[in-house]
Amino acid sequence: MAALANKHVGKWGAAVWGTGAESKWGMVSWARGLGGRVWPVGLGVLQVMTVVPKWWHPHVTKPVDLQPFPPVPLVNGSVHPCSVAEKTERKHLVVSAAIKGEVFTKEDNQCKGFCRACEKAGFKCTVTKEAQAVLDCFLDKHHDIIIIDHRYPRQMDAEALCRSIRASKLSENTVIVGVVRRVDREELSVMPLISAGFTRRYIENPSIMACYNELLQLEFGEVRSQLKLRACNSIFTALEKSQEAIEITSEDHIIQYANPAFETTMGYQSGELIGKELAEVPINEKKAELLDTINSCIRIGKEWQGTHYAKKKNGDNIQQNVKIIPVVGQGGKIRHYVSIIRVCSGNNKVYNQTGKHKDRRKSSLDVKSVASRSEVNNQRRHSSLARIHSMTIEAPITKVINIINAAQENSPMPVTEALDRVLEILRTTELYSPQFGAKDDDPHANDLVGGLMSDGLRRLSGNEYVLSTKNLQQASHSIITPISLHDVPSRIARGLENVEYWDFDIFELEAATHNRPLIYLGLKIFAHFGICEFLNCSESTLKSWLQIIEANYHSSNPYHNSTHAADVLHATAFFLYKQRIKESLDPVDEVAALIAATIHDVDHPGRTNSFLCNAGSELAILYNDTAVLESHHAALAFQLTVRDDKCNIFKNMERSDYRTLRQSIIDMVLATEMTKHFEHVNKFVNSVNKPLTTLEQNEETEKDQEAINTMLRAPENRTLIKRMLIKCADVSNPCRPLEHCIEWAARISEEYFSQTDEEKQQNLPVVMPVFDRNTCSIPKSQISFIDYFITDMFDAWDAFVDLPDLMQHLDNNFKYWKGLDEMKLRSLRPPLE
Repeated sequence: MAALANKHVGKWGAAVWGTGAESKWGMVSWARGLGGRVWPVGLGVLQVMTVVPKWWHPHVTKPVDLQPFPPVPLVNGSVHPCSVAEKTERKHLVVSAAIKGEVFTKEDNQCKGFCRACEKAGFKCTVTKEAQAVLDCFLDKHHDIIIIDHRYPRQMDAEALCRSIRASKLSENTVIVGVVRRVDREELSVMPLISAGFTRRYIENPSIMACYNELLQLEFGEVRSQLKLRACNSIFTALEKSQEAIEITSEDHIIQYANPAFETTMGYQSGELIGKELAEVPINEKKAELLDTINSCIRIGKEWQGTHYAKKKNGDNIQQNVKIIPVVGQGGKIRHYVSIIRVCSGNNKVYNQTGKHKDRRKSSLDVKSVASRSEVNNQRRHSSLARIHSMTIEAPITKVINIINAAQENSPMPVTEALDRVLEILRTTELYSPQFGAKDDDPHANDLVGGLMSDGLRRLSGNEYVLSTKNLQQASHSIITPISLHDVPSRIARGLENVEYWDFDIFELEAATHNRPLIYLGLKIFAHFGICEFLNCSESTLKSWLQIIEANYHSSNPYHNSTHAADVLHATAFFLYKQRIKESLDPVDEVAALIAATIHDVDHPGRTNSFLCNAGSELAILYNDTAVLESHHAALAFQLTVRDDKCNIFKNMERSDYRTLRQSIIDMVLATEMTKHFEHVNKFVNSVNKPLTTLEQNEETEKDQEAINTMLRAPENRTLIKRMLIKCADVSNPCRPLEHCIEWAARISEEYFSQTDEEKQQNLPVVMPVFDRNTCSIPKSQISFIDYFITDMFDAWDAFVDLPDLMQHLDNNFKYWKGLDEMKLRSLRPPLE
């Protein structure tokens, strides 16, 4: 049926804040339906009702009572429920389905997925059977999100129900989502859903994380935007009733809003000022000096307060005390100015409030024009701040912004406002990077995000910025006698078997090679891909190169050693074997990927970038605290390669070919830096996954296949694919078989423990406090890492490459860590029976 839910203000959960009709708490609601069910969740409690289906006519606001349909039986004999969420102070989850006093404890997988997603957020869920309560609850509570089940049209007309809800003015800011079946045949258009009033569509997926992620996307997406729009009504009410004259203008000095107090004081009729520009003419002061003073404040985002004169509609001058407040938007650009004005009493005999901030900003522009002695009368549209943004540096994004600006000129107000919001988003420098709010209930996630994604310069004053007393391990440059796969011991040969399979045991090879797996694995994989032939180098040169690279990995590191490099190399090769990757990449891309995987962590000190920056290490200073380790790995690898002909695998390449290969390798190594993790993933999803899905859905002819090939092989998309490939290979540990996953978790935890120990010893900021060897919960740390970094990335990669075995391992491993955590265990394994 339909589902509704409410949330407490300020608490983190599956939806964002709104207002509830019967509570002092702000509330937000969402709902998801399953087979005649409506699923609501709330920060406090989720209450679910099973409703007998009724028919809603699309042109009436209330449902028309017809004979109820019989309950829809599931495979296990239970009945699809419908839910409505209510806010309470309690926080726990109860799952049941009450039908005429009977309780059904079993529900389908989709239902369980939603229940567990609710449980993850701390909700209570009860299931009853009452159809009318769904619509009544919405009309009473004004839910922000409704998710309606669209999978069973014979039992319930979801589109008619959506139209009924949309018929109410209360649904103006409501997000309505339709849950549809996953089908193997050609996908149908979403236009019928949109026409019925649905905001978006959700394809059924019983995965707990899919349900949970849907909640997060709703919370940080449509709901938050709708809540901001809803809040504007309250804000404008306050402005309308204010006794102070208030004016809001754009950065171009055009009046966007003037409250009644302002209009009355300045002698204008209601609405007469909107879209116009008033000239403020200061007197008794030098015009240029006053305007320079104002401009010097507001151009750096500070408010200005002072006295000046303005003209009323009838031409009279009035003296004003005005406060001008710049409103800075995303990207650091001033988007609006707010002027709060009081009219001075005295010789002017004016005591009502009035004020003009806009022309004063305009005049600041005119002052600069006068100084340049040109175009004095043509500067209405550009202030001194706007000039900076109008510089003719035509990057693609500036062209897009200019097109949107031009489109706004003759557009109706709703379109103009929508485009304003688009421009705010486009002007940010991190278009693909999400903004994380504090998650007080998950310190492991906070520390992982802070420790892996920050630039490291935090909580340090200049006096505390000291050099680390620990020198990074010096690289060994001696060349070991080359080895050959033809004479390797039998144990190593056995360790190299099954290298083409994902379940390949890297730890067996590590033991067989006495911690030197990279040389042997590299020789085998490179031979398979014909690297020597491509580079035009001898096998002995390749052997020497692999040995010098492995010699510069630190065997003392628990995690970032040559075994990790070999593991990433194996994962990279495994991905390159996949048909989709073969169709997308060129031979030079394959060579770049394998070399990048081999060198991506060379000379890693076993410490994070944040540690090196906080400690003031020589590497951090050399690379200006930006991608410190990744820059060092790439630079050192090329230094080691080109300074000795015996290991210079690039020496016989043409210069142009070498430059192309080098840039590709560097780009892939730098992509492993975690500060741009979400940017890389989101670019891949939006530039590769989504367009590919659209093309494949429409594929009918050879021409369509050509369009797919062209899209995949576009240079910019090949770059995104290579970045995603090495990123997934670099952090694929949670997708390995369970025993391998546990071993990698032990190693990375020990490395982080060691860093925390050293930070405490050197009195440095502790970047990841939860990684204290005495208190850390390893299961929690793994759960958080999978939740925030792995799941979405591998979902996208799996959608592109098709990796069912990896995704099964990921699911199994997550359940393993979750089980340990539920048993309140902090260790890698449960205690022996």
